[in-house]
Amino acid sequence: MNLIEAKKALRSEVRAAERALPPRYRAESNAGINARLLALPEFRMAQTVFAFVGTAREIDTAEFLTETLRQGKRLCVPLCTGPGIMELRRITGFDDLTPGAYGILEPKADCPAVPLDEIDFAVIPCVSCDREGHRLGQGGGFYDRFLAAYRGPAYLICRERLLRSEIPMEPHDAIIHWVVTEKTLYEDGIPDQMI
Repeated sequence: MNLIEAKKALRSEVRAAERALPPRYRAESNAGINARLLALPEFRMAQTVFAFVGTAREIDTAEFLTETLRQGKRLCVPLCTGPGIMELRRITGFDDLTPGAYGILEPKADCPAVPLDEIDFAVIPCVSCDREGHRLGQGGGFYDRFLAAYRGPAYLICRERLLRSEIPMEPHDAIIHWVVTEKTLYEDGIPDQMI
């Protein structure tokens, strides 16, 4: 099995595991992950935040997005503009979102673009990852391109039950040094004992 086939098989396995998660665990892990992100010193210091709007099979980021806006930070979310290409667009509230590509809530076309170098805190989704920050994405390459150019702090979020011990990696796949779950923050695979 080559790397592409291994990734595809792992995506199927993790998506099946995700569908089997109890609703109570989903809600608790959503709350725990959002709370951990909001408690990070890097988030508290950030002026401009990039995050995604979670879909039904992803972590619900609504609490994080709401609190980011409440704190007066500039919030950017992705707008898919082509295969593997996304733009960072500023939103000022959930009214700025509309269903877009793949049924994902995206910023409306008139939301202003924000340059990548103005982002100082980024929240990154995944299908799964390991504790060392090897990420398995959806396969579209959107975040691979983002991470290849982004130089600020990035936090990968994943439910603890969907972590895997090994993620197949291709040369272009970025490693994210911080992984946030409902249980802890992992930095290069080591759990933070302080939070």
